[in-house]
Amino acid sequence: MKQILPITTLVAASLLTACQTTPTTTSKVAPIYGPSNPTKEQAAKARVKYYGAAIELKPEKEKQYRELHANVWPEVKTAIRKANIRNYNIYLGEIRGKKYLFSQFEYIGTNPDKDFGSIAKDPTTKNKWWPITDACQQIIQGTPKGKQWMDLEQLMHLD
Repeated sequence: MKQILPITTLVAASLLTACQTTPTTTSKVAPIYGPSNPTKEQAAKARVKYYGAAIELKPEKEKQYRELHANVWPEVKTAIRKANIRNYNIYLGEIRGKKYLFSQFEYIGTNPDKDFGSIAKDPTTKNKWWPITDACQQIIQGTPKGKQWMDLEQLMHLD
């Protein structure tokens, strides 16, 4: 029987394979678009939009973070659903001795700024959930100022 590896194993393995190089300078490679990686314009026209992000997990807070996400509060789940977010996943992976959280979700609305902003207006999420979860996280260097999670660029999508 074929073994299917968990996503965290695949992410960690892909980061530590032949594509890995020792960074000597910061270089940016331009996106390459094709049938399995739509342009931003094509992605914007799609009915479902996909988002991914990453953040470091403080090791001393891992148990608390796991407990919270084993039973997400009903008010938080409602705020996420009202924001037109579906199929929301958070993965945990360890890379070079540090633990990272990787989130992925589908967005089915038409105004992400408004919808995502509505979550920040939910009193339970804003005043209770985020203060606890944010204290478990360490912002990754290079994350834009004012953001908690670092956005990930989508390189491939297959249905």
